[in-house]
Amino acid sequence: MAPVLPDRAPASPLVITVVVMLGTFMTILDSTIANVALPHMQPSLGAASDTIAWVLTSYIVATAIATPLTGWLASKLGRRQLFLYSVAGFTVASMACGLAQSLEQMVVFRMIQGAAGAFLAPLGQSYVLDVWPQSKHGKAMAWWGVGIMVGPILGPVIGGYLTESFNWRWVFFINLPVGIMTLFFAAAVLPQAETSARRFDLLGFGLLAVGVGAMQMCLDRGQQLDWFASWEVCLEAGVAIGALWAFGVHVMTSDEALIDRRMLRDRNVMTGFAFITLVGLLMVGTTALLPTMLQSLFGYPVIGAGVLQMPRGIGMMMAMMGAGQIIGKVDARLMIGAGLMLSSLSMWMMTQFSPIMDSSPFALSGFLQGAGLGLVFVPLNTLAFATLPPDLRTDAAGFYMLLRNLGGSIGISLTVGVLARQSQVAHADIAGNLSASSMPWADGAIGQALGADAVIAMLDGAVNKQAAMIAYLDVFMMMLWITLAMMPLLLLLRKPRVAGPVVHLAD
Repeated sequence: MAPVLPDRAPASPLVITVVVMLGTFMTILDSTIANVALPHMQPSLGAASDTIAWVLTSYIVATAIATPLTGWLASKLGRRQLFLYSVAGFTVASMACGLAQSLEQMVVFRMIQGAAGAFLAPLGQSYVLDVWPQSKHGKAMAWWGVGIMVGPILGPVIGGYLTESFNWRWVFFINLPVGIMTLFFAAAVLPQAETSARRFDLLGFGLLAVGVGAMQMCLDRGQQLDWFASWEVCLEAGVAIGALWAFGVHVMTSDEALIDRRMLRDRNVMTGFAFITLVGLLMVGTTALLPTMLQSLFGYPVIGAGVLQMPRGIGMMMAMMGAGQIIGKVDARLMIGAGLMLSSLSMWMMTQFSPIMDSSPFALSGFLQGAGLGLVFVPLNTLAFATLPPDLRTDAAGFYMLLRNLGGSIGISLTVGVLARQSQVAHADIAGNLSASSMPWADGAIGQALGADAVIAMLDGAVNKQAAMIAYLDVFMMMLWITLAMMPLLLLLRKPRVAGPVVHLAD
């Protein structure tokens, strides 16, 4: 059981920020660290190629469903207690994942892991906003945002190293020392907040959980079952739409709904929700595509593909630190606009990728995209919560993280679906233009030496590779248009009038 410490002098805001950032980084990292280890897990767990992905999706679904509970649990238990329980539960579940002997065990433990860690990111954001004065929110969110935004990018790098150097189980065992350290420091420095007898909105949570779960199932299974050609996917989509529509009606008509209606009337919060959904789509969608492309089309090893994701993380960290320094001196909306332009430039560079090139374009475009997203994230967090009453911050942060996760899920499904479709289209176009006149060598001495079967296999491999490359470029072009389409949202953001005083947490 988490300790209840006596009253003491509060720790400095910087120390609290570092501690909650550590907990946040641990959970966000685990959303992608297992990606590269899936092929190694499959034989150990006796899983099929079409079921091993549940190791990833079970974590995402559990995190998405549990995140909206953050505000109610924080008011019931207190923020420090919930943070400690969450870290402890996440660490124990991580050890259980590392010891799993079957796919069924792994899925159950990953769901527990995702549910336990779901509260750390919104709690961390709430702590950061409360312990710093509003005039320093930009710098504070820059520090905390490193864990949120860089974690998914470093995940494949760390996961690849641990898998190749040790064993896939160390992808989960690595959380033990980090979790113990986070638990110790959190118990020592986090101040306790007051609890309240807030009623739990069981109906609202049930509708939201069913809607989010059905939507995630629809996104996961759609690609495998040819989307709406399958009755299962149609049913899941119908349940998701119905449950989320009923949840919206419940929020608008109930006085004690899971979402306080005051949030819905705050233009910055609602615009921030839309922004972070699209940011999650862009970031997770891109990072899900690139490692596969680097390994399958360019022949990079697992660790090499992971290392080429590092410039994106470096650009993000540099941009966040820079944004934190100038956030009070430059209009935050201009910074978001500049970040979107950098992200657009990076996506345009990706549309120029060629099968015959070195690693420089990958590194440069990744750095620019990371810098662009970093410039968006810090001022967006500052503006989205600038006009919100302090008592709504934990709830708002929970839904902020929920929408970011959903955006990432949509991004993965969208990019994978478009990639598969465009690969088929490009394959048909290329194959339709092949003829004896365009390949005279096939009927010549080379073709006769290789044999008909070898020539057909060679042609099919070349066509598949070219079609896949064209499909990747088409997906990058789609992501470019999505990035540009985010620009009009800037017009909805309001600049806060006056910087408010520091809000101290109750000791």
